[in-house]
Amino acid sequence: MEAGELVIMPTSRWYMICCDAGDADACTRIFAAKRRPTEKAMVLVAPSMDAVRQHFRLTAEAELLADAFWPGDMALLLRWRDASDGSRYRMVGTPWALVTYAPGLLGELAARASCLIAATTANLSVMDAPGPSINLAEVQEFIAKSGADVSVAVDGGICPTANHLTIVRCADDRTELVREGVVHTRAVMSALRRPAQT
Repeated sequence: MEAGELVIMPTSRWYMICCDAGDADACTRIFAAKRRPTEKAMVLVAPSMDAVRQHFRLTAEAELLADAFWPGDMALLLRWRDASDGSRYRMVGTPWALVTYAPGLLGELAARASCLIAATTANLSVMDAPGPSINLAEVQEFIAKSGADVSVAVDGGICPTANHLTIVRCADDRTELVREGVVHTRAVMSALRRPAQT
């Protein structure tokens, strides 16, 4: 990926197309292949909690969520510590970035890469297109229809969950659920030590 290559990796949720988060050309090729608006940032897959703390400002509640659910199926919207990082990695969002610390093969890739990884689901972002790929046949169909110049697609079998990351925004003055996904709202509230919403 350090040479601008695109790779597709399986997760328990679905297959993700990935590249070097700091390579604007590689990120742009993913957006173009998916027909995804560039304002809709990709997720930054962190290699470790140390890397998350190095690059982002974590509130006390962000630390609670990370402790409860990472590595796992949650992404946090976090502010960059350094504005120059936000500029360099703008394809994953600035001044807020969408950050996850992933389990499984995607997490292993992030831990072994010499760059930060940007990822998004392997599917077209257009009306009436199939949802994100959950098996290799769907990945191959996505590559054929999108023309994505993918160097490697790892066969992880069928992705059983077929659901999104839960997204939580962690601001200094407020923590709010942006999107419920694999991690249920009640679990989020429990980790934050708040009563469940009814």
